[in-house]
Amino acid sequence: QLQASGGGLVQPGGSLRLSCAASGSIVSPNAMGWYRQVQGKQRESVALITSGGSTKYADSVKGRFTISRDNAKNTVYLHMGSLKPEDTAVYYCNAVLGGVVYWGQGTLVTVSS
Repeated sequence: QLQASGGGLVQPGGSLRLSCAASGSIVSPNAMGWYRQVQGKQRESVALITSGGSTKYADSVKGRFTISRDNAKNTVYLHMGSLKPEDTAVYYCNAVLGGVVYWGQGTLVTVSS
């Protein structure tokens, strides 16, 4: 299972940290990532991190978001800074293990004044 948390309401320019903890059979996933989805649009990749620490970001969040993971805690984080209204979305975490993709429940991030 993947349990995401940390969403909420934040003003433009503010920061939030999302967390996603893996449990059960999801141990030491090959990669973990964050996606987001706005109602009526396709889910898009935001950031991912491999077990070795390599990262990749969507162009729209580069320089503002940072993905990290704590392998000992089987947890991935998304530090979001300089938030913009267009970052408003439901954020989902996922994990890839043995070719299987697992998804967590979404957490809503709203950027608004």
